[in-house]
Amino acid sequence: MKKLSFIFLLVVGVLALVLCARVYHFTPRRAQIKMAAPAPIDLDAALKRLAQAVQQPTVSASDPGDTTDRFRRFHDFLAHAYPAIHAKLTREIINGSLLYTWKGTDESLKPILFAAHMDVVPVDPKSEADWKYPPFSGTVADGYLWGRGTMDDKGSLMAILEALEHLLSQGFQPFRTIYLAFGHDEEIGGQEGARKIADLLASRHIELDFVLDEGSSVLDDVLPGIDAPTALIGIAEKGYLSLDLNVETAGGHASIPPAQTAIGTLSQALTALNRTPFPSRLPEPTKLMLEFLGPDMPWLKRLLFANLWLFDPLVRYKLAREPLTNAAIRTTLAPTVIEGGIRENVLPSKAHAIVNLRLLPGDTSERAIEQVRKTIADSAVQISARQTRAEPSPVSETNSLSFRLLQRTIREIIPDAVVAPALLVAATDSRHYAPLTQQVYRFLPITLGRSDLQRYHGIDERIGAQDYARAIRFYIQLIRNGQEWKN
Repeated sequence: MKKLSFIFLLVVGVLALVLCARVYHFTPRRAQIKMAAPAPIDLDAALKRLAQAVQQPTVSASDPGDTTDRFRRFHDFLAHAYPAIHAKLTREIINGSLLYTWKGTDESLKPILFAAHMDVVPVDPKSEADWKYPPFSGTVADGYLWGRGTMDDKGSLMAILEALEHLLSQGFQPFRTIYLAFGHDEEIGGQEGARKIADLLASRHIELDFVLDEGSSVLDDVLPGIDAPTALIGIAEKGYLSLDLNVETAGGHASIPPAQTAIGTLSQALTALNRTPFPSRLPEPTKLMLEFLGPDMPWLKRLLFANLWLFDPLVRYKLAREPLTNAAIRTTLAPTVIEGGIRENVLPSKAHAIVNLRLLPGDTSERAIEQVRKTIADSAVQISARQTRAEPSPVSETNSLSFRLLQRTIREIIPDAVVAPALLVAATDSRHYAPLTQQVYRFLPITLGRSDLQRYHGIDERIGAQDYARAIRFYIQLIRNGQEWKN
């Protein structure tokens, strides 16, 4: 018995030494970087141009005929607002989307591509009165510019253009060719915009060095255990899938209901899905995020994240307790539309719902559909996939020169930031450019607090005036830093 106790204590002691040793070597992955001198910009003028962009309601629509005029007007506005860009860069219009080419001086270097999108989601008329300022007013007040598109994604698009207009005014000429790809239908899948731009570049045998699109941001007091601003660079994004659930019955009079109605059957299906989430796991982008962020966390969390080989289940349990981190460890499913019934005393013959899934890297749409079928387990519920779908993206590298370029530039603009790779839980146009490069990154240099996360596609979308200035300076600095990197 004493021998067994000794062996047990020895094993525990060795395990403790291994765990502590791994924590000791779990150090921050960053060097000291000096803040870059702020590029001189006219922020008031830049905000005025962004306000004018917001005032144009470039809402995407499935029917191209519904959007042609509004996007043509937006193209004309950009040409007027940025004369140097339109004088010195080549502009092509693809189905309402824009492709700009800034020719580099060294054709042996692979080009880079900055992506953004012009289209915005509509504003629910029922919520319009809840906005602090009208959603398409572009009001500047309280240190912010308010309106639909400021965060998603005109803020990024206009900051890129501001940066290039500034560099052109300074006589700057890039070594690498720079493409600007501005889609007009990102919010409905990007099939006629970014997809067609990517096809065009592929037909020209263009191989990109890296792509930078919208995506993750700088989080302030959002992730527990980190006091510093956390700049997350999306190195992958989840897949996208929506399913129609349809139930059909005979209908009838509400005074003589059957044992099960169309709405009842559909409700049971949705309840089953809600009670049976997809299994959790740590995909590579989430593991890397924890490895990058862990050294800046309190000791106990450092212990957990430095030893994921042992504490993986506990870490997943803790991450699952918050919606933001839960989305980084599992395929999620959310009902977004439900329809059924025409009058209070009539049993509807049809009930319909749409559920939206975001697929974790490693999952596929076919496996997700099969999981939904097994969970519902009711042949009365007809399940079909909607047309717009995307598999999870490939995972880009974190040891590449392009990732280190982004990491360095972020810290030159935000010196106290902790920079880490992450999984983007939303979908972007960037996935369409994956065939052109192995390095696709998703980052927008604006700061978000916990309450700001609900502003995407929601009420009171806004961008801080100083955040916008910082975004412009970020793109200026990134392009300048790219001159030193010629491999």
